[in-house]
Amino acid sequence: MTRKRQRLYFVVLGLLGFGVGAALVLTAFQDNIVFFFSPSEVTTRHLAPEQRFRVGGLVEAGSLVKNGEDISFSVTDLSSTLKVQYRGLLPDLFREGQGVIAEGRMEPGGVFIASEVLAKHDENYMPREVADALKKSGRWNEGGATQSGMPANNLKPTSTTPASPNTTNP
Repeated sequence: MTRKRQRLYFVVLGLLGFGVGAALVLTAFQDNIVFFFSPSEVTTRHLAPEQRFRVGGLVEAGSLVKNGEDISFSVTDLSSTLKVQYRGLLPDLFREGQGVIAEGRMEPGGVFIASEVLAKHDENYMPREVADALKKSGRWNEGGATQSGMPANNLKPTSTTPASPNTTNP
């Protein structure tokens, strides 16, 4: 075998090894990737029922229904609304008219089954699409944005230590 041919085999084997390694890494990461969508994007996309993703927006006023640990509410970006069902305890900052991110999957009936719910206490965490929709509808406040008009900044925790059940934060 000539030196030129050995070099060619070495380069081809190197590229092949790199390709196999990249494919293995991408396959491993694929299980851990969770995409984020607004309610409008969820209604326009055809998502597989087993696909996990996050949906974010505002908790629609008047939509919160609690039945023991079973909770249902609607998330809106003021263009579209998505019904969410969750079983568990909600975060302390969860309120109607406030920002929320829910992680889970879609049911065939169009209901989002959340396995985790995160309350957003600051407009800095609001999805761009939701902030744009709030500005367009006139419900945006420069100090913070909520559907009810109450500044989100007022809901920031005052300390980093958790409050005991018998006390309240000012």
